[in-house]
Amino acid sequence: MTVLAIAAMEKLLKRNGAKRVSEEAKEALREALEEYADNICRKAVALAAHAGRTTVKASDIKLALKG
Repeated sequence: MTVLAIAAMEKLLKRNGAKRVSEEAKEALREALEEYADNICRKAVALAAHAGRTTVKASDIKLALKG
């Protein structure tokens, strides 16, 4: 299941200097970002659970990014 919009991938690439972006490049970036985000989310949820919370906080995300 994809969550991130393909148009957002083109915006990100163009914002960083790309003049043109292939559909394959947009899809590859989306897959990579979603995998990265899934890993961060899993870690953040585990950190919140370890703290005895059901709510994931910004601090959980920040800690997940470090580890």
